[in-house]
Amino acid sequence: MLQQQKVTEQIRTHALKLGFDACGFAKAQYLPDEARRLEEWLNQNRQGTMGWMENHFDKRVDPTLLVPGSKTVVSVLASYYHPQHKEQIGVKDQPLISKYAQGRDYHKVLKKKLKHLFQFTEELVGSLEGRIFTDSAPVLDKVWAQRAGLGWIGKNSNLLNKDIGSFFFIGEMIIDAELSYDTPVTDHCGSCTRCIEACPTDAIYEPYRVDATKCISYLTIELKEEIDKQYQTDIENWIYGCDICQDVCPWNSKSVLAQFEDLHPRDYVADRDLDFWENLTKEQYDKTFRGSAIRRAKYDKFKSNVAVVSSNITEP
Repeated sequence: MLQQQKVTEQIRTHALKLGFDACGFAKAQYLPDEARRLEEWLNQNRQGTMGWMENHFDKRVDPTLLVPGSKTVVSVLASYYHPQHKEQIGVKDQPLISKYAQGRDYHKVLKKKLKHLFQFTEELVGSLEGRIFTDSAPVLDKVWAQRAGLGWIGKNSNLLNKDIGSFFFIGEMIIDAELSYDTPVTDHCGSCTRCIEACPTDAIYEPYRVDATKCISYLTIELKEEIDKQYQTDIENWIYGCDICQDVCPWNSKSVLAQFEDLHPRDYVADRDLDFWENLTKEQYDKTFRGSAIRRAKYDKFKSNVAVVSSNITEP
């Protein structure tokens, strides 16, 4: 047991050395409560057009089916926050892009670092079987990070951490090594309802429950068709994603600087005005968003968002 605990702490220390802001460990097992909640959410069609949320249900709620033989889920957090982001809070006359998408595509950044962590773990324990994930497979990442003691899932459905807020990415290693497991932390949202009150589309239909079909991030990224007119005014000046429920969260007063420089905002993405986005050509789109998560919203969808936002800004 002492050797197991020592190895666990060595992995955690190395994760922090690599630049992750936190690392925790949870036993890989079936999640009955989450399975029930997810099934209920899907049955209510809260996922909208995100059909992939329905795929691989059994594997999504049981990592031992996703990665046969797995015993441990190692979760890591990587902040993407930058002081420059404060300048955008409350701005109404300029187009806004969600903070997480202003730097390099997080899938690429975290995956590279997780590969290093996997190799280090393999050197410690010997032969190691497993997989790494960065929001790229049927994994309930927030649940596993919560179980690993890295925070609690708040009323806006985001993972919250007392020390670094919620402006971070989550990654995992699901491996067949048995390690020492962390204890989940308690909920610290208390009576606060700022995120619920601030959401302009009422997407947070009750504490801890979000209707994706009303969420501005869904409307500007995942929804491929035109945004319904009843929500066009509500998206305000967000042309890609939304940070409202996180910006108003008191715990984000403790947000820490992203250690991975690739996640820092690119000025040529964050500081463009409405005129630039309105006149953006397909070639400029490809050049501006090379290596960016924003490419998930194709050119036509992005330009459609810009047109809606343009109307909101020029004809409030």
